[in-house]
Amino acid sequence: MSTACCAVESLKTSLGEILIEGPLEAAKLEELSMNNKLTVFRPPAKQKEALAAIARLPEGMVYIARYGREIAGYVTFHYPDGFSRWSRHPAVLELGGIEISPDWRQRGIGVALLREAFSNPVMENHIIVTVEFCWHWDLKSSGLDLFMYQKMLARLFGSVGLSRRDTDDPDIVEHPANVLMVRVGANVSCEDNMKFDNMLFEDSGYKI
Repeated sequence: MSTACCAVESLKTSLGEILIEGPLEAAKLEELSMNNKLTVFRPPAKQKEALAAIARLPEGMVYIARYGREIAGYVTFHYPDGFSRWSRHPAVLELGGIEISPDWRQRGIGVALLREAFSNPVMENHIIVTVEFCWHWDLKSSGLDLFMYQKMLARLFGSVGLSRRDTDDPDIVEHPANVLMVRVGANVSCEDNMKFDNMLFEDSGYKI
């Protein structure tokens, strides 16, 4: 899968200029440092290793928000985990994670990252899914409760065309705040779209 060349956009903020760029190669990521508050998924050094590993995948894409040589935020894309039902669909690509350091939040960086990523033409060949688990949400720093945070994410992902979809996927229904959001690319065939729709509900005993 071609992920296109790396693009760079500038975002002016009250704290200085942020560069939005990607998809980055692993070698470039390894040259940069991580903001020490990027701890939602794992410690910053381990998260940097994870970003480089994703960038090395044939389909992997990592977009970052950079202040100088420090990564202030990122968003990742890759094929779904093999244990996920979505991995059985050849057109599905997962938005695996998005994180902005608390130092840089509420400055439009998340939206800018997503818009840069979705300007890549390769996105139109895929059904993009994001599976948002509430136990990853930074409620303490945000000051939001579970469902306020869920609405914030819906607005964020909605800015690039993802919308909430109902499903009986066990990982989603495990908690009422968990959410699946989906964007179908313009080049996705009707057959692939229908196949995805049929995958949303696979438990015949599930009731809405």
